Amino acid sequence: MAAEDLPSEFDVVILGTGLAESVVAAACSRVGQRVLHLDRRSYYAANWASFTFNALLTWIQEQQEGPQPEQGKDWSSLLNDGEELIHLSNPDLDSITNIQVLSYASEEDEEVPDTAKEETSANSQLEAESTGSREEESAEAEEESAEAEATNTKGEEPEVDQSHPGASSGPSEPTRKKISYAQLLKEGRRFNIDLVSKLLFSRGSLVDLLIRSNVSRYTEFKNVTRILTYRHGNLQQVPCSRADVFASRQLSVVEKRKLMRFLTSCIEETEMDQAYSSQPYSKYLQDQQLGENLQHFLLHSIAMVTEDTPTEAGLASTRHFLRSLGRYGNSPFLFPVYGLGEIPQCFCRMSAVFGGIYCLRHSVSCLIVDKDANRCKAVIDSRGQRISCSHFVVEDGYLGSRSSVTTPTRLLSRAILITDSSVLPSDSEQQVSMVTIPPGEVCQSAVKMVELCSSTMTCMPGTYLVHLTCQSVGSAFEDLSQLVTKMFQTPESQEPGGRPSVLWSLYFNMADGSVPGVEGQGLPSNVHVCSGPEGSLDHEHSIKQAELIFQRILPDEEFCPPAPNPEDIIYDGESPTPSAEEDSVKEAGQQEESGGDLKEAGQQEESGGDLNPQLDQ
Repeated sequence: MAAEDLPSEFDVVILGTGLAESVVAAACSRVGQRVLHLDRRSYYAANWASFTFNALLTWIQEQQEGPQPEQGKDWSSLLNDGEELIHLSNPDLDSITNIQVLSYASEEDEEVPDTAKEETSANSQLEAESTGSREEESAEAEEESAEAEATNTKGEEPEVDQSHPGASSGPSEPTRKKISYAQLLKEGRRFNIDLVSKLLFSRGSLVDLLIRSNVSRYTEFKNVTRILTYRHGNLQQVPCSRADVFASRQLSVVEKRKLMRFLTSCIEETEMDQAYSSQPYSKYLQDQQLGENLQHFLLHSIAMVTEDTPTEAGLASTRHFLRSLGRYGNSPFLFPVYGLGEIPQCFCRMSAVFGGIYCLRHSVSCLIVDKDANRCKAVIDSRGQRISCSHFVVEDGYLGSRSSVTTPTRLLSRAILITDSSVLPSDSEQQVSMVTIPPGEVCQSAVKMVELCSSTMTCMPGTYLVHLTCQSVGSAFEDLSQLVTKMFQTPESQEPGGRPSVLWSLYFNMADGSVPGVEGQGLPSNVHVCSGPEGSLDHEHSIKQAELIFQRILPDEEFCPPAPNPEDIIYDGESPTPSAEEDSVKEAGQQEESGGDLKEAGQQEESGGDLNPQLDQ
């Protein structure tokens, strides 16, 4: 909507389109509030955004050049008696720093020799002729493997060499044509690269909210197919479910029994010995006589906590992980197709459906505050229009001038890699992997790594998109480059090949959104602040923050009630039949506590097959 068409009065004005702000906008619009949602940027989701490769290059250039200086204007003529102004800042001043880009792909496409083309053609023909026989052999092999597993826990299974991060499995493949930088640019629209790296717990608050509000209809998800950990220089698959535990070849029979006993006690919420209430979780696991292998898996890959984490918090994290297992697949995590930037846009779409007004490349210059009541009465947009509002919700970066409020306590170090193969090859090339790297291996902070394949629609076929995140000690390059050199093949690598080659990489530091609360620090009582992304793997912090802000604005309203399906809406003058009315009530009613199920567009194979779950509406 053009600025000159904006109404002069709203119930809620929201500045910034990050996840928390977008959820608040959807929740307020859903219950009938008049919402104006603005963002000075040209794209949705702020630091939660996803970019194509070419758009990311543009974003990098803009960040390196820095924000353009804005001419301060005097809006005092718009004030009435008893009012004062609070000026807002540019949110991009300090949120992204220390950007470093490294490209290792060749500048131009490499020519493939004619002999190689002929060999490839011959191989393709032989492959097509032998497809039927291989499928029969594969079926027989699967039957034999199932029988062996049922009779013997040490059954013969296809062995994967895990002695090296880039270890190859199976017979050698024909030499593939190397991907050039020109090809990355040409196929740039097939990438969707997230600025922040997170996953969705299957039983987390975001999944429950998506189901309850019917926002899930706007997107679909992929299962994270495997959980990996990096230990002693090797990648190992973490056994999470009962099937994984008994199929694992890296655990002895005794370890399997101990692990299953411990996981069962966690699920049943067996009372913790009070002697451990002040002890770290690592001490509790050690006293359970689980062994170093199991302690490592439980501490770093299942609970995903540090050695100093209190036992009570460690057990709670372990239970949260276990309860999310098996709901939609063989791991507790989901990832949205086309990237995490889809999630804020889904909530913006819901807000627009219920009357919310959106303006990108449009901002708020200052707030008009009633001195006596200490409340924000109106805002002045970047074009000088005074817009009255009852509540104002703002991204914390816009309050940069109030340094006592928004100075971040710490930073996140981020690395984004485009690679030519998986960190742990397997029978399926469509693996979505969550990898944990404990502190002390090759980095000072614990690193969470997410590797995405092309079926997530975040990278072009033949490549993988890798996200690394940790708490900052120095710059992102200082914190993560040594790990990248160790796990991947770069010109700086000292060890021989066999690992995925890095085609392109981006390092940057991002402000950590887990800042202290800002309420009551000199802000008007009806101004509500949303923080940006923080370092946790899930979205709990942002969803709880959005719900708390909504309850402050509308304490008597339900947070994001189910949106009716279009076919269930009854217009004025219509007389629905009793059956149609009953169906409408069912659809608009509350769902069960389970939060609904995921519809799966295909069964997931144990090898990590393709799966496109969609949240129930």
